[in-house]
Amino acid sequence: MDFALATEFSPDEYRFQPEYQHARHTEPNLVSMMQQLHESLDPRTVFACYGKLMGQYLPVHGVKLHCKEYQLSWGSEQGLQIKQAIGFAGEKYELAYQLIAPLVPSQAELLYQMQDLLLLPLFNAIKYEQMARQAMLDALTGLGNRHYYNEAITKSLARSQRHGEMISLVILDLDNFKKLNDQYGHLVGDDVLSTFGQTLKQAIRDTDQAFRIGGDEFLVIVEGDTLAARILCERVLDIMNHHPLLNKFNVQSSLGAAQWCSGDTSQDLYLRADKALYRAKASGRRCYKIDGQA
Repeated sequence: MDFALATEFSPDEYRFQPEYQHARHTEPNLVSMMQQLHESLDPRTVFACYGKLMGQYLPVHGVKLHCKEYQLSWGSEQGLQIKQAIGFAGEKYELAYQLIAPLVPSQAELLYQMQDLLLLPLFNAIKYEQMARQAMLDALTGLGNRHYYNEAITKSLARSQRHGEMISLVILDLDNFKKLNDQYGHLVGDDVLSTFGQTLKQAIRDTDQAFRIGGDEFLVIVEGDTLAARILCERVLDIMNHHPLLNKFNVQSSLGAAQWCSGDTSQDLYLRADKALYRAKASGRRCYKIDGQA
């Protein structure tokens, strides 16, 4: 709903209510506001700063924004709501404000001015985050890349050491993938890798993280012990058994898993999972093995 329609809620009160008396009486400094909004390249921080500035000068105690996959919010969800759709740099933004009281004309004008200040720093922050995210993802599968894995496993192990949480690592690769590439060509090979990446996304839980670290080698950081890793391995193999494309080209996978032990480095954990993977391959492939288990 546009601000012009806010009178529908309470027309008399909207037309005759005096200016909102906020505890802060200083005139808003738009240059200072702009500088504050440009201080961060994190969309959530930029939006929180915007909400706080709004709350200082206007009867706004909550604001939400929707743009593509972004759902940002600040403050309360209660109160009189007004909405506005905005286009900026080819993107569409929807803002929803929660008001303590309806806006008088001068306040509506200030809101428009402050809203204009938000768009550029927020757009820049979103684009920066998107580029940073793309730099951490494998272009073919959309999974995390090797660099992202190195960061993620370091954080996961640090968290395990602090809180005693269980972490397991699963290593997967595609059996005889080079033969498939040679026989059918790299376009088919890329299609198989992409499909296998989607299989991993389908198999893991929200708390797990999947990565392609090169060629046909994939890793999954599992939040949990070897039982959680075993369940994941079985889920991956089951999904593969019922996937038309993977079955068409007889794509198989071997998997090895290991649970982090106190004192392990990320390399220690990787090597134990890798040894379990080769045990799986020696057992006839299309199966999984758990470190320390038969």
